Amino acid sequence: MKPKGKAIAQCNADAGLLAEFEQSGVSGEVLFNPLVCMIAIEEPIFRIISYCENCFELLVLHLDSKDKSKGSSQKSFYAILHRIDVGTVIDLEPARLEGPALSFTGAVHSQKLAVRAIARLQSLPGGDIGLLCDTVVEDVPKLTGSDRVMVYKFHYDDHGEVVSEIRRLDLEPYLGVNYPAADIPQAARFLFKQNRVRLICDCHANPVKVIQTNELQQPLCLANSTLRSPHGCHIQYMENMGSIASLVMAVVINDNDSKKLWGLVVCHHTSPRFVPFPLQYACKFLMQPFGMRLYKELQLASQLTEKKILKTQTLICDMLLRDAPFGILTQSPNIMDLVKCDGAAMYRNGKCWLLGVTPTESQVKDIAQWLLSSHGNSTGLSTDSLTCAGYPGAALLSDAVCGMATARIHSKNFLFWFRSHTMKKVKRGGGKHLLEEKDGGKMHPRSSFAAFAEVVRNKSLPWEIPEINAIHSLQLIMRDSFQDMEDSGSSDLVCGPKNETNIQGMDELSSVAYDMVRLIETATAPIFGVDTSGLINGWNAKIAELTCLQV
Repeated sequence: MKPKGKAIAQCNADAGLLAEFEQSGVSGEVLFNPLVCMIAIEEPIFRIISYCENCFELLVLHLDSKDKSKGSSQKSFYAILHRIDVGTVIDLEPARLEGPALSFTGAVHSQKLAVRAIARLQSLPGGDIGLLCDTVVEDVPKLTGSDRVMVYKFHYDDHGEVVSEIRRLDLEPYLGVNYPAADIPQAARFLFKQNRVRLICDCHANPVKVIQTNELQQPLCLANSTLRSPHGCHIQYMENMGSIASLVMAVVINDNDSKKLWGLVVCHHTSPRFVPFPLQYACKFLMQPFGMRLYKELQLASQLTEKKILKTQTLICDMLLRDAPFGILTQSPNIMDLVKCDGAAMYRNGKCWLLGVTPTESQVKDIAQWLLSSHGNSTGLSTDSLTCAGYPGAALLSDAVCGMATARIHSKNFLFWFRSHTMKKVKRGGGKHLLEEKDGGKMHPRSSFAAFAEVVRNKSLPWEIPEINAIHSLQLIMRDSFQDMEDSGSSDLVCGPKNETNIQGMDELSSVAYDMVRLIETATAPIFGVDTSGLINGWNAKIAELTCLQV
């Protein structure tokens, strides 16, 4: 190829993938690790179409007049290949043989360390995700020698939290610190699922340019090159954390028929540190069984939760038959035991029954009227913030009531579950209101990672899918109970005990209703329900996803 070419804009998995960076002009050249090199070839003729400007120096090659390379360094390299639309990219990493850990024998040893770590994971008792994460952070430094290793978990709202950490004693602890979702853009998360190891051996090293032939119509995409240089913003980000080198591994778990990025295992080092390919591969190898075991533990926890909910639901339905609807508020267990909440209420025919921490009776009536006017076609509503849901009186509820789940039993009858704000002091990285500082019109990392305490206001913990399913299935049972009362002309919420046949039937109905709701809610097909007049009165999560309606 001709030596004349153009420096390309790297398709980068770091924060530069944000539109603000793409338009800023700072992500437009150089950006490849100077300690390694890259060559891209066109298949099937094996013509060089792109290369790092340092590759001929590292490989001790030169171009003759016919644009063919000559010479050889007689050095060993690890070659990491991946295909792109215009050919094959070859990342070349020198095989450093001067140290035992970096030799080929050391490569075998690193695999043995990974196997031992996997054996430790498999021998752990079940039911403790914290212990699982702690074990991983204990074993990874044995492979990488890093000063700090953290397990970084993504929460439901995409913000991250350091849930496990091992560090050098003189380093500031980050355990329990939360970071906003914007710290790791969605584009970067997607690429972590594709390319699950990311190495930065020296964030201060001057990156080298990537040259490509003028015949290419588009810049070469190096998104899957593990050795690409970090964006300038990310370099400052690392400096703020006192880190010069990093190795990040994706923790990917199953999510129905797809893959989900659960979190990251992050290694930091306070000085330049090159982690050779065999060690990177060993770390990647370790992450696979870790992700599998983690998924198993998450499934087990979910099953135990569902089992507990179903047991409580069965007892409540038994109570419903024996003591009529009021029993689910006065007996034990009651509807507060069905899901995690701070209070519950029943609203029927203009009357309220309150339990635990709830709004006042007049406020419950006001919420019911708001639901009828703003969500009249819905069978219920679940939100972690009444303020965000648009309830006009949310400010008057203070922190005692922030989240709410409702089940509409009949036209004007409701069950309510309430949650207070989390009352949890979140240790968040960076300064308040500085999540996206601007500097000269360009996005800039936060100036400090000093943790600060921020009380989460106007927001509760989210309502989980098994809890919503339990509420929906109880809703079906309550509808039948209220309908029977209306058909019999009774307005009492307390009645005499029913016979054992009816009780057994109600238990079976409870189990069937819960299973049916769970199947509908987890279905990949959109499903909605209608009332006797043909009006839509309910829908599943897939409908909500497609239409942006609330479940």
